[in-house]
Amino acid sequence: MNNPTPPVRPLVDEPLPQPKRWGAAELERLTAMVDQPSLFYWKGPQTTALVDEFRRHYPLKYVLPCSSGTASLHVAVSALRLRPGDEVIVPPISDMGSYIGILYQQGVPVFADVDPRTYTLDPADVRRRITPKTRAIMAVHLAGNPCDLAALTAIAREHKLALIEDCAQAWGARWQGRPVGTIGDFGCFSLNDFKHIGCGDAGIMGSNNERYGPGLNNWADKDYGRAEGGRDPETLAPNYRISEPQSAVAAAQMKKLPDIIARRNRAGELLTAQLAGTPGVLTPLVQPGNTHSYWFYMLRLELPRFAKPRAELAAALTAEGVACSVLLLRKAAYRWAVFQNHDIFGGTWPVRDSGLTKMDYRKVSCPTTEAILEDCLKLPINEAMTEAYIGKVAHAIRTVLKRFEK
Repeated sequence: MNNPTPPVRPLVDEPLPQPKRWGAAELERLTAMVDQPSLFYWKGPQTTALVDEFRRHYPLKYVLPCSSGTASLHVAVSALRLRPGDEVIVPPISDMGSYIGILYQQGVPVFADVDPRTYTLDPADVRRRITPKTRAIMAVHLAGNPCDLAALTAIAREHKLALIEDCAQAWGARWQGRPVGTIGDFGCFSLNDFKHIGCGDAGIMGSNNERYGPGLNNWADKDYGRAEGGRDPETLAPNYRISEPQSAVAAAQMKKLPDIIARRNRAGELLTAQLAGTPGVLTPLVQPGNTHSYWFYMLRLELPRFAKPRAELAAALTAEGVACSVLLLRKAAYRWAVFQNHDIFGGTWPVRDSGLTKMDYRKVSCPTTEAILEDCLKLPINEAMTEAYIGKVAHAIRTVLKRFEK
């Protein structure tokens, strides 16, 4: 009788570790919340606690919890009081949430290219995109890797522009030892379920700028002057209020932030170290003095070195137990249908149709962004990953890629 051939074990022979995100701390706050007479955010004990916990990590004078990370960015853009046709420079690798507020305020997102190794705004291209209509730069700290804030701050000051930090993916990241979100005029964060910390969906933002900070709350609360106790709105503003249940979970999550970020940073840095020198692999570049918080891990492949296309390389890695994806975005943001068709409001784009901008997204090109989206691989990183697991992932990547070298 022939003995059956034992199955071949994949190089990563254990499932992707998953952290336990919710527990006693969240339940304690939710239980206390149920005994409250109101779940409204204004002066609510849970929302007050969230602001206090946030300030322990982010020393910002003016802090506004709100309904989403997208809302926090819209509030920042609203505070600038854009005129129709005013421009905000943005990267083409980001979530739609980075652009929504600009478009709703009748502004024009202007796409600038990114650095090939940090995947964040290229200051040189930002400078090339500035026009007399430019009002702000939105620095997206993609995946938790800080932008070149020294260069972007210098450009903003030189041209009298506001600097908005989109920190949705960058909880715990630091630029030269300082928390991202505290360097620009606004720091905007997401508490979406899929971020480092979350409460289902919510956001929080802050500012130390005395020009914009005092009025932030009004931009998320129908321009009602809660502090003054009046309802006499002077301008149009949406309702982006947070609620006490969201704040309760978020306040508990905030206490876990340092440990979560330390673990993710360790995992990401370990993977980079173990992939160092692997032929055909470009690992993410973190500038000296910065701390990457690794919402995910992205590397690039020098595809001409391999005998197979990226999709087949990814399939081979998956077969060996490596959790990876070829998709960061299917295409650069300016190639999305909403921009290509200029379908902003009811199939039209009023600021373009009325001649307030000549922007035509069908003609926009950011070559580095296009190249990144053609050759990148995205890998998950989380705080539950052990050194042993990271070691298996790195070994599998090295082994598979060597197998397909030309």
